[in-house]
Amino acid sequence: MEDYIVRGTAADNQIRVFAATTRNMVEHARQIHNTSPVATAALGRLMTAGAMMGSMMKGEKDILTLQIKASGPINGITVTADSKANVKGYVGNPDVIIPANDKGKLDVAGAVGIGILNVIKDIGMKEPYVGQTALQTSEIAEDLTYYFATSEQIPSSVGLGVLMNKDNTVRQAGGFIIQVMPFAEDEVITALENKLSTVSSITSMLDAGMTPENILEELFEGLSLDIMDKVPTAFSCNCSRERVEKALISVGKSEIQSMIDDNEPIEMNCHFCNTKYVFEVEELKKLLKSAR
Repeated sequence: MEDYIVRGTAADNQIRVFAATTRNMVEHARQIHNTSPVATAALGRLMTAGAMMGSMMKGEKDILTLQIKASGPINGITVTADSKANVKGYVGNPDVIIPANDKGKLDVAGAVGIGILNVIKDIGMKEPYVGQTALQTSEIAEDLTYYFATSEQIPSSVGLGVLMNKDNTVRQAGGFIIQVMPFAEDEVITALENKLSTVSSITSMLDAGMTPENILEELFEGLSLDIMDKVPTAFSCNCSRERVEKALISVGKSEIQSMIDDNEPIEMNCHFCNTKYVFEVEELKKLLKSAR
């Protein structure tokens, strides 16, 4: 199944809904970062959320960044998405391996640790919007639920999941975000809460062959679901040699000169996609002329 997000409403626009399948995106991230299973699960959950939250933004050039800074051995997670649901992300320590949690599952909360979630929206204003909340469970979905309720004042339910194969490749990945509008009637909220309390995990529904559309149909049975559109989502990094050159120039003349003095080529890696950029000494000399 290709990766995509469906967007819609339910209960006569009283509820806004998003659901995504993101297996290919998360598997691509696993391959380029060579992440351990628990790192794959944590990064995959945040990337899936980033894709859906990116698709909520209106502007062509709007950028969303989700940043987890916490005490756990994964050493933080950063995800960036645009309004077309192109996503990229990385973890601080891709090799993290810790024992399973008490349910026998990958211990994402243990890998992430205690800390904060930053949500940064660059929507073309002078300053980006920054929302910061404390991590509640460090399982990521609940932390985003808390963020929406406290920073955006939108009662929400977020479900995220990554299911691994025995060979550590990604079997399923996906998620949903359900948001209740301020004018929603109590009986609609009660019906939704009842349904959410009985539903199985997002990955088990995907693994049973359900599409994002099927999952929303299951969640909103009897609540007049209206699916509006379907948006492709993918891992996509916009790094380039030109951008890396600009970053190199920005370190200043003395730094570049000391690189030249070492008389060795230098290698720079993109954090997000691991692409390597090598600059020979002669190229560094050219960049030196542009530096301050």
